[in-house]
Amino acid sequence: LLPVWLLRHSVALCLILLHSSVLMTFCFHHASTSCSKGCYCSEAPAGAGGGRTVRCSHARLGEIPRDLPNDTQRLYLDFNHISSVPANAFEGLPLLAELDLSHNAIVKLESEAFRGLEERLKLLDLSANRLMSLNREAVGSLRSHTNLSHNPWHCDCELQHVVPSLELEPASLASMVCETAVPEEHAGMPFLLLAHDVDLCNVARRTTDVAMLVTMFGWFAMVIAYLVHYVWQNQDDTRRHLEYLKSLPGLQRKSEDSSTVSTVV
Repeated sequence: LLPVWLLRHSVALCLILLHSSVLMTFCFHHASTSCSKGCYCSEAPAGAGGGRTVRCSHARLGEIPRDLPNDTQRLYLDFNHISSVPANAFEGLPLLAELDLSHNAIVKLESEAFRGLEERLKLLDLSANRLMSLNREAVGSLRSHTNLSHNPWHCDCELQHVVPSLELEPASLASMVCETAVPEEHAGMPFLLLAHDVDLCNVARRTTDVAMLVTMFGWFAMVIAYLVHYVWQNQDDTRRHLEYLKSLPGLQRKSEDSSTVSTVV
């Protein structure tokens, strides 16, 4: 009887462990492959390179979803209301190769926004947003083809340093226009044409130097004007004070003694 009892309990224990293992496998698989709310997920055919495509277009998203499947290779977040890309926003997506963030309201890319994507990401679309500048720490060492067109760029020294490190899409060549610039007369020009002809960093330094000289001259003129005004306003008081000193008896005797000595000499 004892061997039979042990056999029954061993079989039951094995079945329980097997069931638990199946459940755990299913949970992990579901966690890694389930699609985010409001998004549509599809598997690409093996002949097309495989991987998961996640489409969250027109989903009224206000931020980057945090529950994206970790096997995502193509992610479409276009036509939403995303206003910023925080640090490490795509850190859990090691296979991500294409990222579309176009037609949003992005005004800022935080430092290390694309951390972990430097080697894998092949295509990045940031067109039709509200970007005015680029943070070098945000783009890092991205090697992806990047579309920066149709943003209200402020063309200055910082932008001129960051953009050449990116591999721009052909669409960006003509559509990346300076809405504002330093100096102001370059506003409205295509950025790449401006950056090719003008060193914005030297222009900025010259502008700063001129501004400092003008400021210093202004302060100097104010000091001179104040001194002239002070002397002019107080000259009557100074004259009366000198006349009062001359009228004192001691000063008169000294004056007479001085006159006598001068006569003797």
